Amino acid sequence: MTTSRRQILLSTVLAAAALLGTRGTARAEGRLTYWHPLTSQSEFAGLERIIQMFQDANAGTTVVQENIPNSEFMAKVTSAILTQSQPDTLMVLAERVDDLVAMEGLVDLTGQVNGWERRGDFADTAWQAITRDGKIYGIPAFTFIDLLYYRTDWFEEAGIASPPRTMDEFAQIAEKLTDPAKGRFGYGMRGGQGGDVYMVNILRQFGALTVQDGRGVLDRPLAIEAVDFWTGLARRKLVPPSATSDSYRQVMEGFRTGHTGMIWHHTGSLVEVTTALKPGEQVMTAMVPAGPANDYRRVSYGYNSLMSDAQADAAWQWASFWGEAEPEIAMLEATGYFPASAQALKDPRIADNPIYQAASDTLPVGEPPISFVGSNHWREDVVLPAMQSVMIGSATVEQAVDVMMKGLDDA
Repeated sequence: MTTSRRQILLSTVLAAAALLGTRGTARAEGRLTYWHPLTSQSEFAGLERIIQMFQDANAGTTVVQENIPNSEFMAKVTSAILTQSQPDTLMVLAERVDDLVAMEGLVDLTGQVNGWERRGDFADTAWQAITRDGKIYGIPAFTFIDLLYYRTDWFEEAGIASPPRTMDEFAQIAEKLTDPAKGRFGYGMRGGQGGDVYMVNILRQFGALTVQDGRGVLDRPLAIEAVDFWTGLARRKLVPPSATSDSYRQVMEGFRTGHTGMIWHHTGSLVEVTTALKPGEQVMTAMVPAGPANDYRRVSYGYNSLMSDAQADAAWQWASFWGEAEPEIAMLEATGYFPASAQALKDPRIADNPIYQAASDTLPVGEPPISFVGSNHWREDVVLPAMQSVMIGSATVEQAVDVMMKGLDDA
């Protein structure tokens, strides 16, 4: 990569990064800095437990964590790279790998990984999502496995014997479960912040979105079918009227409090959902229904990476520690974040619990999210507004797809 290309890429978020600012990162011996986007109480509980486990096993090393909200994460990391004030270690979601590698922000760990005794505990897809041009830039820490959560009591009332296996069945069941007079809707759609992820997933399921030569490509006729299907759930009033602005919290509250019969979210919701609703009697999980073109089901890995080699040995110990079964299960118990390690899945705490079965079935066949340089910006700033414009009736499906296609060219 030439310096000019790197500078051009960095400049795309430089203005936002400058507004946020970045403190200089002091590197004292035995003091590891760690940045991550975890923000909830359950996430902090899991992280604090893992930090304590690590420090108990590695006397003399202290992990100093800093949480950065997702909305600010890339801007702050970019600013740190520009000012050479990056932390020792960083939690990296699969969707951000391309941008971070393009900015030369991650340390190459290929040698350490290839010599690591735990390397074979992880599926090839886990390494695929963190590998670029043959170089490995992180260690799998957990997985976000997309699942369909559904109200078993609603299904029983409606005489529905099993969860949907296809997207057509999904739409049919959503219609059966919808009863506006009772304030019930078949599906809790995330049409606000974060809703772009689901639209992109549907584009994948319809075979409309691919990556060619490192660039995202949309097939217009297939994209029209995909956008029409997904936004059609709102136009048919099978989702709450607030869907266009509903983000994670609104979707979860609607499901927990009995306003929606199904939601689509990853395993990070397992603890919250099963705390509010009794597994088996009120709620259960299923694999995401298959699309008309393929069975794409998103498995998005979270990784721990190095941004600096100033304390390479200690940083590697921290990053690789998350690949052990006990830390992964600790995070699962606190948050629902599913282990990435095949060894952890054999543990009876997972293998003997039916609520985890759909996630275990998805992990071997799931695929990482689509990624290319600029994909985060395209999803959040192009796909989401285009989808919303159809949902509120200010644009046609065809117009929204054309906006998405132009956005890909700009990305």
